[in-house]
Amino acid sequence: MKLDKITEPSETRSRRHYEDACAAAHALDLVGERWALLVMRELMLGPKRFSDLRESLPGISANVLTQRLESLESAGVLFKRRLPPPAASQVYELTEWGYESEPIFQALGRWAARSPSHNPALPFSAASFFLSLRTMLDPERAKGVTGRIGFRLGEETFLAHLADGRIEIARGPVDGADLVLTGTAPVLAGTIYGGQPLEVLEQAGVLQVEGDRALAETFIGLFPLPAKASLRGGAV
Repeated sequence: MKLDKITEPSETRSRRHYEDACAAAHALDLVGERWALLVMRELMLGPKRFSDLRESLPGISANVLTQRLESLESAGVLFKRRLPPPAASQVYELTEWGYESEPIFQALGRWAARSPSHNPALPFSAASFFLSLRTMLDPERAKGVTGRIGFRLGEETFLAHLADGRIEIARGPVDGADLVLTGTAPVLAGTIYGGQPLEVLEQAGVLQVEGDRALAETFIGLFPLPAKASLRGGAV
């Protein structure tokens, strides 16, 4: 007996729109699909090639990444452009409006860092690490601390400017930095958030510290994590 093809009810299919006038609902219409926000996160420090995005998001397939890039471009969150020779490769970059989403990542990061089930041992990218620094810097602890801190993560280099209780980080050469830290994102997070002493990581050969040692010791203490949330019911 030939069976008719079963068609799923429209409510059970993947929906792209909530049909809700709430701006938060519209935001989810734009960026609520799986991987969309992480693609945006990876572009927060500047443009990347398709291959770079795949490398920094190892769990995403090429097909899904293509879909997310197309939908984010259609929404006006990012655009693609071709680099001039000799690179001549296509990159994806956030629009000005796309860059305005950083406070969303900061609010989500602060909130989720309090989750008792958060596992900081899972893999994370350089972009994730540097966004965490911009999120977790304590302005009071950083008051009066100034310096140019360079980071070498594999073939990528980044330069941070710390002053007036604020930190700005961008890709770029580390020439002239007061301090240069060389290691992987998880290793750097281990000393900044995990409390692992610089000396221990240096002796293990996974971290290199060049320049102002006192600044290094001060810098790693500027990013306290929030206390974990209680799972008991709250006041209503």
